[in-house]
Amino acid sequence: MSAGFNFLEQRELPAPAVDEVQAQRILAQSYGLDASVTSLGSQQDRNFTVHGGDGTVHGVLKVANPAFTEVELCAQDEAAHLIAEAEPALRVSVPLPNSAGEKYTTVTDVVDGTAFVRLLRYLPGGTLLESGYLPPAAVAGLGDVAGRVSRALRDFTHPGLDRILQWDLRFGMDVVDALGPHVTDPALRSRLQEAARDAWSRLSALDDALPRQAVHLDLTDANVVVTRTPGAVSPDGVIDFGDLSHTWAVSELAITASSVLGHVGAEVTSTLPAIGAFHAVRPLSGAEVEALWPMLVLRTAVLIVSDAQQAVLDPDNAYIAAQSDSGMRMFEAATSVPIDVMTELIAAYLGQGQPRPPVRPAALMVAVDRATAVTLDLSTTSDLYDDGFATAGDHAGAALRRGAPVVVTRHGEPRLCNAPRLSQEAPDVVATGIELWTAARTELAAPWDGEISEEVSGRLTLRGNEFELTLAGVTEPVRGTVSAGDVIGSAAQHGPVEISVRPVGAPVAPMFVRSDLAAGWLAVTRDPRPLLGLPPLTTDDRDDLLARRDASFAPVQEFYYRTPPQIERGRRHYLMSTRARTYLDMVNNVTVLGHAHPRIAEVAARQLHRLNTNSRFNYEAVVAFSERLAGLLPDPLDTVFLVNSGSEASDLAIRLATAATGRRDVVAVREAYHGWTYGTDAVSTSTADNPNALATRPDWVHTVESPNSFRGMYRGAEASRYAVDAVAQIEALAASGRPPAAFICESVYGNAGGMALPDGYLRQIYAAIRAGGGLAISDEVQVGYGRLGQWFWGFQQQDAVPDIVSVAKSVGNGYPVGAVITTRAVAQAFATEGYFFSSTGGSPLSCAIGMAVLDVLHEEGLQDNAFRVGGHLKGRLEGLRDKHPLIGTVHGFGLYLGVEMVRDPQTLEPAPEETSAICDRMLDLGVVIQPTGDHQNILKTKPPLCIDVEAADFYVDTLDRVLTEGW
Repeated sequence: MSAGFNFLEQRELPAPAVDEVQAQRILAQSYGLDASVTSLGSQQDRNFTVHGGDGTVHGVLKVANPAFTEVELCAQDEAAHLIAEAEPALRVSVPLPNSAGEKYTTVTDVVDGTAFVRLLRYLPGGTLLESGYLPPAAVAGLGDVAGRVSRALRDFTHPGLDRILQWDLRFGMDVVDALGPHVTDPALRSRLQEAARDAWSRLSALDDALPRQAVHLDLTDANVVVTRTPGAVSPDGVIDFGDLSHTWAVSELAITASSVLGHVGAEVTSTLPAIGAFHAVRPLSGAEVEALWPMLVLRTAVLIVSDAQQAVLDPDNAYIAAQSDSGMRMFEAATSVPIDVMTELIAAYLGQGQPRPPVRPAALMVAVDRATAVTLDLSTTSDLYDDGFATAGDHAGAALRRGAPVVVTRHGEPRLCNAPRLSQEAPDVVATGIELWTAARTELAAPWDGEISEEVSGRLTLRGNEFELTLAGVTEPVRGTVSAGDVIGSAAQHGPVEISVRPVGAPVAPMFVRSDLAAGWLAVTRDPRPLLGLPPLTTDDRDDLLARRDASFAPVQEFYYRTPPQIERGRRHYLMSTRARTYLDMVNNVTVLGHAHPRIAEVAARQLHRLNTNSRFNYEAVVAFSERLAGLLPDPLDTVFLVNSGSEASDLAIRLATAATGRRDVVAVREAYHGWTYGTDAVSTSTADNPNALATRPDWVHTVESPNSFRGMYRGAEASRYAVDAVAQIEALAASGRPPAAFICESVYGNAGGMALPDGYLRQIYAAIRAGGGLAISDEVQVGYGRLGQWFWGFQQQDAVPDIVSVAKSVGNGYPVGAVITTRAVAQAFATEGYFFSSTGGSPLSCAIGMAVLDVLHEEGLQDNAFRVGGHLKGRLEGLRDKHPLIGTVHGFGLYLGVEMVRDPQTLEPAPEETSAICDRMLDLGVVIQPTGDHQNILKTKPPLCIDVEAADFYVDTLDRVLTEGW
């Protein structure tokens, strides 16, 4: 028996029938407030938001269910004050005194019995329930709040904690049994009862080992308040202590983590950041780790049966109806993975996983010769994929044809050949068993004594005392009792036979599982290789690659994403991680042809077998490549310099201009990036790349306004004034005795997000710079080489011809090749500064690759593809702009696009934090995309030119999902 409320004796708790008019009267009489109220959702109490005349929220009026006693409410109030004092970083909703200075008021005229009324402090920001998708940081914040509350309440005692609530998981099985009949779907009711019984059998066995204490018991997304900042929510407030009880301490975390599963996009692994954050504040014991997932499953079952009962008691309660859908999502997710697997996964995540000894057979299934057996490497870094992505069976067949008697795969390996190219979901790629192929029909022996059952044709299970063996694809299977060494079936010639091993009673693993679940599944399986006489493969415990990078690779060299995947392979417009996840690459304008183009690899290998030296030697490739490049440019651009990078190319372009004109001043455009050398950094004014860019320019650099027709000084039809102002500045420089040597500009504003220049902009400025004796430099490093679709060079879009062109990136398809193309006169003038030489610029290898790139661009019609797919992509992105106000505009041409994110369509306030968070969620869903621009609020969309419509649609559909569900 309990001193307080006992659900087992009073199972029906309809919320007090108090309406908003009655709530206002209570406020006036007890608190002296003339305020308006709005009813809030609640299952057993009645809650109202209290608003002042100016809309200010005074607090939350809580009319407690008459079933709850005064001593219970006192315990809740004291606990709230205790947490507020112990954890000053948390905001806590505590009761405000009424007109008489008391914590609560009793009312009897509006309820059946006596109800206690409190006015609780309002915590602004809203609850986490109001968020759609919960990013890992928000989930971790939720777990941190739960850990702090648990720590603060560890030693709290009070008579009001002696109560039996339906939410107390110590009584979860009783609740499911009692309320289960309210679930009208018999199949669902049966599933709920089965799941609850499994969970309860585990919890009852752990009961004595689980510490107990005061527990809030409802620290869910609905009762944790957040502070909202652009692009993020930070849980930091606690409300509603109505379920405070003395029970299993870890139930605090189980209830908190379960609420994560109700959110869109949540997977079981979405709970891990909350579990880790809780553990960091209030460490979990081994028994608590073992109890955590059974509690979570039981909690979801309790929610569903409770909602079903409450829907009968209070059919007009909209809150109950909304909760019912969420409860079902939580239950389906919680039971989608076996409890044993989740427990092992959590233990591994917390660093508490234990090594498992290998299986030791009494007899070998097959006597395999270790020297001749072939083990396939199907990981991302395997050489097997260099020529394509054939299946495991194809690779095994090739090995058998080469004379291998036996071929096996690897247990626990993420197989890249299993990964789909376009998928928003993490694929099933990690092998929980192995596959066996034999060159001839081979008899298979029982590795231990046991009983054989055949589940379906060709699939049998041998259960021994310690382990179970499952074979699929077996011919001539045997059934019944066998001894170690007895024949149990045969492997057909060229198989395959699937082999999996697990401890007796462990859940049967799928043949392949997701990488994020692999630690759990692999803990309940064993490597079958010892059954074949082969040594088990050691686990590749990779150390922290980012830490190694930071220790030896200058940290100022940035990397994408806070927690990036390890990318070790690419193909066309895809990137592949070591976890065998394939990502759509939407940012790599360097690999214009696509990653790992076989033609480029072949040409490079062939040339390296012949010669690679420097351009001081006389060889044909440097001449042929220079001729090809010059032939792509209009007259009079006919002379080529070859270098290694875009920075070097644009730096050389500046030096050519200063040498040809005898001047030192250069005019550049703000918000632009041209490179990292001294010269190109000097004319780069992008504050995204250098926050001090504008303040640290040398005196020879002069900048003109960024011609941003979307958010700049001049917009729309007035954008033509950018050129007028720039011309005036150039003329003023000349008039002051400092006529500029050059004007340098990206022909499409690449680093600023792919923005188009105003019509006629370059033509007017080129004329002005030349009128003063200067030269026009077009930086085509990012936007040239057919990326714009309709135009091969960006300056063609402007109907202008520069004096010097710098190119790189696309020129070598990722190999370091750059070039400067200019007139013969400008090139000869450079001789006044001595000779020019680049050790590897113009090497036979770089020239061979450069010519192959041009060949493939033409033969595969990639410029046309950029026009066709780019037009389709931009049209679809503009459709998203009309659907999602966060998209301000879509910049660019062809396959150089920029999706600009704004918080306000009128003020155009940039949304950099939102853009960053969107990129993180896009990565989770299989798309590599990154922010750009001075405000870091533009999705730079510049994929390899081989991208197809299917992939373009996948990008847009994924972005649509993120903007709809949240980030």
